[in-house]
Amino acid sequence: MTRPPNVLFIMADQMAASALPFYGHPLVKTPNLSALAAQGVVFESAYCAYPLCAPARFSLLSGRLPSRIGAFDNAAEFPSATPTFVHHFRAAGYRTALAGKMHFVGADGLHGFEERLTTDIYPADFGWTPDWGHQVLTYDWSHHMASVVEAGPCHRSLQIDFDEETAHQAVQKIYDYGRRADEAPFFLTVSFTHPHDPFNCLPEHWDLYDHNAIDLPAVPALAPSALDPHSRRLYYMDSQHRYHMTDERTRTARHAYYGMISYVDDLVGRLLTALRRAGLAQDTIIVFAGDHGEMLGERGLWYKMSFFEGSARIPLLFHCPRKWRPRRVPGNVSHVDLFPTFLDLIGDTAGPPVDPPDGHSLVPLIEGRDTHADDTIFCEYLGEGVLKPALMVRSGRHKYVICGDDPAQLYDLVADPSERVNRAGLPDFTDIERGLARRIARQWDVADLERQVIASQNRRLFIHRSLLSGRHAAWDYQPSRDAATSYVRNVGIAEDTLKAQARLPPVPTVPPDFPD
Repeated sequence: MTRPPNVLFIMADQMAASALPFYGHPLVKTPNLSALAAQGVVFESAYCAYPLCAPARFSLLSGRLPSRIGAFDNAAEFPSATPTFVHHFRAAGYRTALAGKMHFVGADGLHGFEERLTTDIYPADFGWTPDWGHQVLTYDWSHHMASVVEAGPCHRSLQIDFDEETAHQAVQKIYDYGRRADEAPFFLTVSFTHPHDPFNCLPEHWDLYDHNAIDLPAVPALAPSALDPHSRRLYYMDSQHRYHMTDERTRTARHAYYGMISYVDDLVGRLLTALRRAGLAQDTIIVFAGDHGEMLGERGLWYKMSFFEGSARIPLLFHCPRKWRPRRVPGNVSHVDLFPTFLDLIGDTAGPPVDPPDGHSLVPLIEGRDTHADDTIFCEYLGEGVLKPALMVRSGRHKYVICGDDPAQLYDLVADPSERVNRAGLPDFTDIERGLARRIARQWDVADLERQVIASQNRRLFIHRSLLSGRHAAWDYQPSRDAATSYVRNVGIAEDTLKAQARLPPVPTVPPDFPD
């Protein structure tokens, strides 16, 4: 590459790593993503920093744990003064654009992006703020099991509308970049809302799968009384007690989820086709990641908001065959590692980070020159469904979880990948548990964190109530477009010149055979 590489960063919402074929799923069909994985670097044990949409994304962008930037839940503001890796790309001379979902909360809808090609699918206000101060555990705006029991194929949905717009705008932007390929490199984020619930997919993606072959959860549903306290809270918060979850309902929801994954793969294919046709495929690093996972009925749980593997583990791959050989990286990595990784990729032209990130660059792992001896990562959950901070550390093969007065959980993910046996309190694991508990105590001041969360919630709950009175001014980002730069007008660029500039690949000007 003669200049810094372009970067196409693709995100999928609520994408469980375990449901993807390049992580071992035998049924799901993703030819485009699987091809990227076969030629790229796949991280086997990547985790979100928070198993919920907005905080996970804010942490990913900033390279810091959500609580360190006040991103306590899905209605916590992403402060404009928080530097993101997008600011660094921009400072390094990149053109930066975002298509699709990023769930920014607050009045700043850009956070370093020069332009957004779409609005967001979710609100930017404080309306989804939990209320720990009043011990509230159920909310009318949280997930509801109707999205599972009503699963199935459909011809259109809110999410399909959104992702079709996202893909279209992103493809157009890629072609625009191709038309100006001699200019600065680009950093384009394309963030799809699929395969987030509700569990609906197009008929053509539903028909890719034999319904009777759809696998049921590996860990059967447990009675509420047999669930750990946090899972039990989620069970009632999500209204699971109001429905009888039969095997058929579970199979249907999983069938639709697999169809949604195949839909995401088709959208990725559109982006890859555009890169090739725009002449940009050889000079573009492709990164694919999820914001968090999806439980898919494992142990009877759905959605996310827990630290079980289905919820907290994410897919993560880097693709650039001209730079890196294909490999699979086994150690634990985190969302917070993406910030220093991107800075490593673009060099020091943008300067060092203002706030030291909580993660480490993955480039040595991508290049195969690091053994990753200490692969400890941290994850937190401070949203609806808990009344105290829920905290997780994963180090090597062990995962340790605490939440207020709930019994601690300790899992050996090598001996017990399905997390069936809680080893906390067992004599043979005393030293391991103590060591992981010390890591959590060093990472968080739990009592102070709880105070911060409640104070933030109280401020936001008051502000949201007050802004519902009088004239409403939305914070949601509304993209604008100047059609005069795209299509023919009687002022500005001449018609023939504009049409020539829009042709891709460009052709040399042909002089008249019979000049005047």
